[in-house]
Amino acid sequence: MDHSAHDGRPAGAALTRLAISATLHCLTGCAIGEVLGMVIGTALGWSDVQTIVLAVALAFVFGYSFTIGPVMRSGLSLRAAVPVALAADTISITVMEVVDNAIMLLVPGAMEAGLDSWLFWGALAFALAVAFVVTVPVNRWLIGRGKGHAVVHQFHGGHGSDHEAGSTHGGEHTRRAHG
Repeated sequence: MDHSAHDGRPAGAALTRLAISATLHCLTGCAIGEVLGMVIGTALGWSDVQTIVLAVALAFVFGYSFTIGPVMRSGLSLRAAVPVALAADTISITVMEVVDNAIMLLVPGAMEAGLDSWLFWGALAFALAVAFVVTVPVNRWLIGRGKGHAVVHQFHGGHGSDHEAGSTHGGEHTRRAHG
């Protein structure tokens, strides 16, 4: 395995694995918010713009909460955890949301399809999959420069061992990158 690093940062295959893991984390929060927003907006008969605004807002809420919770469990207050989550996830969530919503708008009829339509669910699954593929290199680049999800890992590295933190978010990623 390639665990080479400069300045204590992962490189090579370790960096790629960390970026994939960080992007899966982002995808989970984004997908929950995105699906919930699309379902609510579609069920209420909202316009494409209203539905997308709700879906994006919920994607950010869920995405940030998936970082804030573990960071707080490792000892940080909510007031201190929020900036960590903003630094860790904003670019990743933004890229993912731009890509998946653009695809939903580009697939003919996807936004107008009902919740019982294979077109709606197929387009949404495809959009999220493409967003994942596009976001992995973005996260790899950010983490390699000590940005994005690396902010969470630096926090965990500076405040006790991964095992003490009890965080599946930061601890899992850090162990993969360094152990």
